[in-house]
Amino acid sequence: MMREKVLLSWSGGKDSALALHAISQDQRYEIVGLLTTVTEDYHRISMHGVREALLEQQAGAIGLPISKVLISKNGSYEEYESQMKEVLLQFQQSGVNAVVFGDIFLEDIRKYREENLARVGMKGVFPLWGKDNLPQAFIDSGFKAIVTCVDTKALDKKFVGRLFDGEFLAELPAIVDPNGENGEFHSFVYEGPIFRKKISYRIGEVVKRDSFYYCDLEP
Repeated sequence: MMREKVLLSWSGGKDSALALHAISQDQRYEIVGLLTTVTEDYHRISMHGVREALLEQQAGAIGLPISKVLISKNGSYEEYESQMKEVLLQFQQSGVNAVVFGDIFLEDIRKYREENLARVGMKGVFPLWGKDNLPQAFIDSGFKAIVTCVDTKALDKKFVGRLFDGEFLAELPAIVDPNGENGEFHSFVYEGPIFRKKISYRIGEVVKRDSFYYCDLEP
């Protein structure tokens, strides 16, 4: 059976890791690489605030090439879409017609992704869509992650820099989605079944930018 070539949208966090784990077990697909948006002014994964060096270590431990969509720190949606389109068209020429995402339930985000992909003749694949209890599934699968960013509109500073584990989940306010699907928090995965080896890091300083607290991770 000829498997469909796909790219995986990789944020370095738990949902993209779980999506990669799920899609790698689906014999219909061949994952050809990871796709990550990087803020070039900071050399960090956009939104998650993780250093580019750690992103590259993740890709090396996974064993897949990584392609970066570079955007500026104050970049507009138009800039993002233009840069993304350019990268996707390159992959399309090599037979890739789909991108895998770790989205779970936000209909507007899914629609936005699908509409942008449709403009270049591609489609989205959502292996986690509508699934329940994913945080516990992530932990039970042997993944380990640290919370690198929290939105102060939803969570206190004490939640940043902590391991994403049962204790973290138990302390989340009832109004916060445990998946962090609404952007309440972001994470960095450093160990799990998709990795050939554990990613080593040191915890650096915690800084506040706008309404977000970021915990710096040093390689």
